[in-house]
Amino acid sequence: MNTPPSASGPERTDGSSVRIGALVPLTRPGWVGAGQHLLAGLELAVSEVNEAGGIGGRPLELLVRDTAADPQKAAAAVDELAALGVAALAGEYHSVVARAAAARADALGLPFLCSSAVLDALTEEPTQWVARLAPAQSHGWRIYADFLLGAGHSRIAVVADASVYWASGARILREHLAPRGGTVIELATSELSPAQVCDALVDNGATALLLLTGFPEPAVPIVRSVRRDPRLAEIMMGAPAGQPEFAEWAELLGEDGAAIPFLRYLPEHLGPLGARVEAALRERLTEAPSFVAFEGYDTITVLADLLRSHGTDRAGAAGSWPSVEVEGTRGQIRFSRTPGISVWQWAWTPVQVVDRDPSHPEQFRILHTG
Repeated sequence: MNTPPSASGPERTDGSSVRIGALVPLTRPGWVGAGQHLLAGLELAVSEVNEAGGIGGRPLELLVRDTAADPQKAAAAVDELAALGVAALAGEYHSVVARAAAARADALGLPFLCSSAVLDALTEEPTQWVARLAPAQSHGWRIYADFLLGAGHSRIAVVADASVYWASGARILREHLAPRGGTVIELATSELSPAQVCDALVDNGATALLLLTGFPEPAVPIVRSVRRDPRLAEIMMGAPAGQPEFAEWAELLGEDGAAIPFLRYLPEHLGPLGARVEAALRERLTEAPSFVAFEGYDTITVLADLLRSHGTDRAGAAGSWPSVEVEGTRGQIRFSRTPGISVWQWAWTPVQVVDRDPSHPEQFRILHTG
């Protein structure tokens, strides 16, 4: 953990805006749909904060930077935003990118509330500068593993891209399933075509295939290939990272994209705040908001409360994570130190396993909660 002398600066009282830097994937190879939903949530909350008087009478200003799923680009954006005088950082969806941003924020002494990335090791060492809203990967993916076992799947294949995030997911699944009689068979997208993935599934006798891959490539061609292979008519496909959440999945795959369970971080029923925000997000996005949009809204809600209560001094704000108690769209938000997690963590947001209904692919079915 780094605590540079420059981390604390004098608070400005001249009526200028309070700036928050926002890291969002808005271009390929970033997950653009997720980025758009994240940004919609961030912007909606900023507009509501300003309508309510801002931060001590000063308007809240969002400085948005596109990370494009590039860790180096994200780290450079953190440097730029820090130099521009932001009070805090918000956002990011991709775990590997968020990890790079968190490392720079820690080095610079800049508070960072990570909205959506789940990789457990968001920083190498414990830090006071970083907090996270999304549940850690080990928490959510263990719930997904329990769902698989409950659905009768103990021989599970994963087709995975080369990434620390996907490797971490495969390890979590393997370690959680093995003591319960489950087996995880790993297939590499770099070595197998979609047709060869199908052959490997038949050869290994897997009853479930999990897509630990990028979207739309190679996830979409793999799904199409499996759906069209009569040998695999009974196999279940899953996508724990949430690829089927976004409208582009349904647009590209149609009925083929249904009945593919994924993790979603929403309660079964939204409270009054969540319902109001859902309606506003739907209008802003012109489609149903994903859980990522709610994460964006909650991020600004937390940061605004922190800055109102403890001022815009960076060190003061970062030292105040444990005192946060804010009503979010999905529950009461508090941060704590969680074993194995190096950042301040909301433990835990609601977790669901859901899929798109084969009869109505635009609708979701809740299959499991944890």
